[in-house]
Amino acid sequence: MARTCHMVKARREPKFAVRKRNRCPICGRPRAFLRKFGCCRLCFRRLASEGKIPGVRKASW
Repeated sequence: MARTCHMVKARREPKFAVRKRNRCPICGRPRAFLRKFGCCRLCFRRLASEGKIPGVRKASW
């Protein structure tokens, strides 16, 4: 329940710009947010593994 509350609060426009917090739209995680892809590292990894993010592939060298 608390997580849902934080997600709803993060969607609202804050009174001051410095209070803005990037949250993953999928799981609501506030940390490890990747701006380029718009999700957290955990969701990014899962989506990349499933092939749902175009142009991303697992590194091997």
